[in-house]
Amino acid sequence: MDRRHFLAGTTAAVATLALSRAAISATPPETPVFKTANTRWQATYDKALAVLAANVRTMPYVSAPVLIEGATYQGIWQECGPHEALVYRHWRPDVARNSHTTFFDLQRANGQLPANNKITETSFGQIQMVVPIAATAWELARATGDEALLAQAYRACSAWDDWLVRHRNTRGTGLIEGFCTYDTGHDNSPRWAGMPNQCPNKDAATHHPIASLPRLCPDLSATVFGARRALAAMARALGHADEAARWDERAEAIRRLILARLYDAADSAFYDRDPQDRFVRVRGDVISRVCGEHVVDQPMFDRIWQQQLGNPKAFWSPIPLPSIALDDPSFVRPIPANSWGGASQALTALRAGRWFDHYGRSAEFGTMMTAWCDAIQADASMRQQLDPLTGRFTQEDAPGYSPAALVMVDYTWRLVGFHEDADTIHWNIRPKHPAAKGTMLSRRTDDGRIATIHYSAQGATLTLDGTRVARIDDGAVRLTTDRNGNPTALRGIEPGLQRIRLSVANRSPVHMDLAANTDYPFNRIRENF
Repeated sequence: MDRRHFLAGTTAAVATLALSRAAISATPPETPVFKTANTRWQATYDKALAVLAANVRTMPYVSAPVLIEGATYQGIWQECGPHEALVYRHWRPDVARNSHTTFFDLQRANGQLPANNKITETSFGQIQMVVPIAATAWELARATGDEALLAQAYRACSAWDDWLVRHRNTRGTGLIEGFCTYDTGHDNSPRWAGMPNQCPNKDAATHHPIASLPRLCPDLSATVFGARRALAAMARALGHADEAARWDERAEAIRRLILARLYDAADSAFYDRDPQDRFVRVRGDVISRVCGEHVVDQPMFDRIWQQQLGNPKAFWSPIPLPSIALDDPSFVRPIPANSWGGASQALTALRAGRWFDHYGRSAEFGTMMTAWCDAIQADASMRQQLDPLTGRFTQEDAPGYSPAALVMVDYTWRLVGFHEDADTIHWNIRPKHPAAKGTMLSRRTDDGRIATIHYSAQGATLTLDGTRVARIDDGAVRLTTDRNGNPTALRGIEPGLQRIRLSVANRSPVHMDLAANTDYPFNRIRENF
């Protein structure tokens, strides 16, 4: 174990912990605090946390509580469960860990990970992956300094990649193939129209003898790309430099194949390719899933945004992002229950945090987050999906769905609180936002410090362990700092020009104008203080 490399991504406080399962408590000393004078927002936020707490369950075969999907989904699925638990980790770090190790503990000797673990069964009848479990395991291990999880995840996810290469590359292209609807979790989607839901005999290594199977899938291949990047990072943390280099090479190889074979430049869209080498031309959330793993570079993303994701006729609906483009002929109306045929899904909204800021669309993300939170407040039953045009949740879906609850909680913190990324803290200050009305947010950072934001009528005061980091008034801005609270950058996070009044530490304030989605390195503006 090369502890120097691994612990460089954590912090001194975390490094002093016993890096083992026993070190993770079900009741951490401080859970995140969000208190606001906006009673409607507070009630919905509290309801969301209550739904999540009720969805912490113990499933068969593994005697450790996990965060289940909730509503009609009484179990945990590989495509989403680990990512959801990662978002929930500040409330239940033990559950976040268990929601990963469940899949590793149930892994077959041949390397296959289960698609899910439910009350009724543990299924191996599809691969059902979206957000890479390798990526979320790496993020969790790095944030908590959990070397045991790191080592277990590296072994398990390496074996999983081997299984996928052996059984989901039957056409020899180097891309990952889809055999059935459940592989991508796209229930009732026109993408998989006429295809079986599951593999024959619940064996994910085989597919039905249908002319249009197997398909080369951009999202499944992107998941493997993201997993390989995470495996490279894990290998470096474990001191395996040669293995890290090989994972980097394999990740880049599949990225090039995705772009070369599954992207249509004319449409600025990603499509499946069938055995007859034809595109399956259904424009769906496959596009955002590929972006979620950062497969595309910035110029390509900008084209995709203009033509697809940010286009009001396609995916930028009043409540973004529909599962099928609004102007795609296959969009399903009226919207039925559990439909990836057009409804805007809470799962897609939750995954948006993995790519909007990465591609510089922070202002638009703020618009999307506010729209989703407004819709959830209007119907706080926490259901799976809503109409992208009206914002009404599908009432046929059962209430108590974890992803919807997580959207409310996560978006609240991303709108007016803070979030962490490796060795940085991103303070999201929106004094005029409805969620900022007389609001205080506080929680322990990954290195054990207490970060707090106090809002007043005009602005917010940011502190770290009681020491003032900054005071920001008037406009909306993201202040990025290192873990000690030293500013490194500013970003405009709302549409239009934002005029702010900024005071860092106890220095005299300055006024600045910030353009939307523009980064301002702090070393360039330090002279103003």
